[in-house]
Amino acid sequence: MSAHRVAQVAAPGGRLEIVERETPQPGPGHVRIAVEACGVCHSDVLFMNALVPGVEFPVVPGHEIAGRIDEVGEGTFSGWQVGDRVAVGWFGGSCGHCTPCRSGDFIVCENLKVPGWAYDGGYAETVIAPADALVRIPDALAASDAAPLACAGVTTFNGLRRSSARPGDLVAVLGVGGLGHLGVQYAAAMGLETVAIARGADKADFAKQLGAHHYIDSTAGTPVADALQSLGGARVVLATVPSSDAISATVEGLRPRGELVVIGADPEPLGVSPAQLLMSGKIIRGHPSGTAQDVQDTMAFSALHGIRPMTEIAPLDQAEDAFQKMMAGAARFRMVLTTR
Repeated sequence: MSAHRVAQVAAPGGRLEIVERETPQPGPGHVRIAVEACGVCHSDVLFMNALVPGVEFPVVPGHEIAGRIDEVGEGTFSGWQVGDRVAVGWFGGSCGHCTPCRSGDFIVCENLKVPGWAYDGGYAETVIAPADALVRIPDALAASDAAPLACAGVTTFNGLRRSSARPGDLVAVLGVGGLGHLGVQYAAAMGLETVAIARGADKADFAKQLGAHHYIDSTAGTPVADALQSLGGARVVLATVPSSDAISATVEGLRPRGELVVIGADPEPLGVSPAQLLMSGKIIRGHPSGTAQDVQDTMAFSALHGIRPMTEIAPLDQAEDAFQKMMAGAARFRMVLTTR
């Protein structure tokens, strides 16, 4: 049997180390993917540090996977062929039998199969994945661009398209980092009057380059909510930063029946009172990632509108360095591991 390399963590909180493993065969309903690129996402820390239940070590992280099918398991849907360019994201398959799945809401499957948690992830040369997790990569997208779109891309794209915003509405994107730089591009391409919110006046030009029509410096003297109201109030705020304080500060900037869509994770509670929501009918909701079809829609939209993630590329051998750079907030803006 042949072998392949993976970057694994042997114990909770450990370092990523390169090891060789035997290359398995895909079972029924699965394919084996020759990984070309895998994004490094902050959510990987959940599994590497065993912050969620059911993690088994050693762990191979990675849920922003792009590559080519190199073997199809027996009995797998015949539409998938060896050589097909495919991606797998946070949605790494669903159980098909829980109530959300039976209702067609697969992304909130009670037994969601996230790569790097339910099975070995994409910090590797090879991955075995369920066929229902596969996404066709458009020819226009390089693997290193497609990989981050399978999580960061679909989360921001879907967060906006599932919101109440319609073309012409004022929509604010809180943060212009790993998620936000994609959110601003998507909002502008969707025909939304786009406001970028970030820390410091120095980010204004960059926000405008991404497509923002307005820029709000959250460190300036004017509170963020007041600045949004001066523009007429936001129909939607897409909150991409992992800061409950910064997210909470946008609520009063929503127009009546405005919507705060939270995709930035912070364990601290939001500082929002019921009184801020009741009289004006405001909504706060969390938004998960997206199914394989949602990822495919994200990639098609990105290819059509020329939207790409800003990435820094590192070889698989440097997985630990890439992960630490991401954790330090020094990446601009998505770290991507490559095997070829």
